[in-house]
Amino acid sequence: MPLIHLVITLVVVGVILWVINSYIPMQSTIKRILNVVVIIVVIVWLLSAFGLIGPISQFRIG
Repeated sequence: MPLIHLVITLVVVGVILWVINSYIPMQSTIKRILNVVVIIVVIVWLLSAFGLIGPISQFRIG
């Protein structure tokens, strides 16, 4: 995946998260959980994109 696609994806995810945090009213604990989940998903996606972990489709839950 080209570097420009990674940067564009990170910017889009960041803007969407900012819009949700700024304009959608919800409790601060729910916002915090949403932020943590999005950050973890982005980190796992980046690790997979750079080849530090295997493809995400090979992960098994349960």
